[in-house]
Amino acid sequence: MEQFTKLVSQQLETMDQLLFLQSEIERCQQIEEELIKLQAEAKLDCIRGEISVMKQRLKEIQQTFEVQTEEIISSYKKDSHYPVSR
Repeated sequence: MEQFTKLVSQQLETMDQLLFLQSEIERCQQIEEELIKLQAEAKLDCIRGEISVMKQRLKEIQQTFEVQTEEIISSYKKDSHYPVSR
């Protein structure tokens, strides 16, 4: 019976180790998932920053385009007042 008790005791220790490792693996996997999510959020923030910069640049280009259009129209109106020479 002493051998049986010893074996059961060893098995209980092994079971404790097994349960501990399983819980540690689960804990680490949760941390891993959180880190992946944070990394994705960091990438999202980075992309949003890039989008913001590009939108600002687009706005500047649109303003430049509008000014150029006004200058073209003004130039055309000035030039069209002169008779065409042949």
